[in-house]
Amino acid sequence: MSMLSYLIEHAAILGVTISETQGELLLAYLNLIEKWNRVHNLTAVRDPNKMLSHHLLDSLSVYPYVKAKNLLDVGSGAGLPGIPLAIINPAWNVALIDSNKKKSAFQQQVVIELGLSNVNVLSGRVETIAPEIKFDGIISRAFSEINLFIELTRNLIAANGCWYAMKGVYPEQELTGLAEGIEVVSVHELDVKPLEAKRHLVILKEADD
Repeated sequence: MSMLSYLIEHAAILGVTISETQGELLLAYLNLIEKWNRVHNLTAVRDPNKMLSHHLLDSLSVYPYVKAKNLLDVGSGAGLPGIPLAIINPAWNVALIDSNKKKSAFQQQVVIELGLSNVNVLSGRVETIAPEIKFDGIISRAFSEINLFIELTRNLIAANGCWYAMKGVYPEQELTGLAEGIEVVSVHELDVKPLEAKRHLVILKEADD
């Protein structure tokens, strides 16, 4: 089975329909990660097949649950999950931020080479940015523990917006000690078939008064 067929088939298992064109863009993105990884340490995963499951499918697994047209990906690193999500939904505006300048430079190169007009690269620390429009969704993939993630981005969330925290094992301790005024909307166990590891998505928002 080709990598494209494998990607489309396993995305469908996750409830995500991607076209061949989108699949080819995702694989082109993967090739750029592999190419840059030889010089810059973008990711510890270096095997292309593992990248497909650990990066692409892991990122796509949250797509059915994210309800945001203006999404911020915090601590985006190589652009995960923001770039895969932007590729499969061109109607979304996705901003990426990472404090590592080399990773931001890579993200910008991806945007240019793949022609991703719906992706905006922000460089620097998340607590220093002041966007004109707040985000109705803020996502992180292993960026920090949940309270810190929310603390650093609370001034960036739009009214009725949601935080999406991608986690490994169920983060019971983090959820029992949430900051005041924050409530859990839902927790989803993600079954990413090729991964032999637990995956969860925690969705949170400001508590209703």
